Amino acid sequence: MELRLYDTLTRSKRVFTPLDQARVRMYVCGPTVYDFAHIGNARPLIVFDVLFRLLRHIHGSDRVIYVRNITDVDDKINERAARDFPGLPLNEAIRKVTEQTEKQFHDDVAALGCLRPTYEPRATEHIAEMRTLIERLVAGGFAYVADDHVLFSPGAMNSANSVLPRYGALANRSLDEMIAGARVDVAPYKRDATDFVLWKPSKPGEPSWASPAGIKAAGRPGWHIECSAMAWKYLGEQFDIHGGGIDLVFPHHENELAQSCCAFHEGRMANFWMHNGFLQAEGEKMSKSLGNFVTIRELLGDWSGEVIRLNMLKTHYRSPIDWTLKGLEESKRVVDSWYDIVGDDTLALGEPDEGVTSSLGDDLNTSGAIARLHAIASGRAGTSGQGQVENTRKLKTSAMLLGLLAGTKNDYLAGNPRAFTVNRDIVETLIANRSAARARKDFKESDRIRDELAAMGVIIKDSKEGTTWEIAR
Repeated sequence: MELRLYDTLTRSKRVFTPLDQARVRMYVCGPTVYDFAHIGNARPLIVFDVLFRLLRHIHGSDRVIYVRNITDVDDKINERAARDFPGLPLNEAIRKVTEQTEKQFHDDVAALGCLRPTYEPRATEHIAEMRTLIERLVAGGFAYVADDHVLFSPGAMNSANSVLPRYGALANRSLDEMIAGARVDVAPYKRDATDFVLWKPSKPGEPSWASPAGIKAAGRPGWHIECSAMAWKYLGEQFDIHGGGIDLVFPHHENELAQSCCAFHEGRMANFWMHNGFLQAEGEKMSKSLGNFVTIRELLGDWSGEVIRLNMLKTHYRSPIDWTLKGLEESKRVVDSWYDIVGDDTLALGEPDEGVTSSLGDDLNTSGAIARLHAIASGRAGTSGQGQVENTRKLKTSAMLLGLLAGTKNDYLAGNPRAFTVNRDIVETLIANRSAARARKDFKESDRIRDELAAMGVIIKDSKEGTTWEIAR
């Protein structure tokens, strides 16, 4: 089958042909593990899981390599660790936060029906690759050292007489436009306002590693170089698809592209850049201040992963999506009706419907594929005997290509209960922090910690004797 994908860089939809037929390679930016993932984070997870499934269907599961990273070094992680574990050395507190949060992330993503990527590298395990790229960039004149920082120069990239793309091409902006439209860090050691950090010195107690480019002080990487290094490690200097949310186009993906192309003196990093659109809740931008900020874990408390997944896929991935209660209710009715048809069918799966694969082949048109699933389900009513069996098999096989109807009706009705596992030390530390907040009458913080524990699957009970806890059943 033919697969056509929209490329953000060229702003065109064209036929997808792997650079290497034996190794179809895709990289998608993963989570920064400091808190529960919200429903906006779920969109790229689900969208690129469908693409992963489709690529495996077309090229064979053993020929597709999917990399989704874990960012485990970041200022937000440091802040969370210092807040939740004030009595521990920062590095030890960071380990507790990242281990627990990564476990929560994997549980939530599995409940949404997403396959595990081929590789899921952690940033802190690839510092050597980051140093190598940084030293290549310095040697090539695209980066410079200043005050124990290493900074990339977009100006140097754009003035190079070579095959390199123009910095700003992905975001379709000039350097002046990017300065005007972004929050640019002002620092005396920067040669130009658009220069961005590849490496910086660590503060006392923060994670640190031996620095590149002859810098004596220990330091840590900037955000953008992490993904360039991990993509290179697992997929090579060039690969087929780089994906993520549209909010990552600038500066993250623009900077990734610049770093990788300059390090390897190539005209491209990924052959296709794919970005999913924004998500809003009930017609408004999702934010904590508006009270419409919802995590994947919270949604899974009320809806099955398949309902959430279907609700996400009803809208084409490049279009904005309005996340509403009405939409979820409708998605549940649809999933219920499909499981009524499939029942406890355990027949061997066949080939997916051509209408479904054709829609998915048109830039991952999941809304068109779902419309075809509705037609299959409706058409079953006019069949009987072997025709009905084949129709049922086609519905299930085709739905599974979208990550839906993975089990039987009994599985679905049982709700696929997930076993919560928690880190006892983290729970008891949070409870102690909550008790301290209550003692100083900081009830807002006390309620926040209670909500966080509830999202972890922990129920707390207050009494005159103190606070006890148990895992939700």
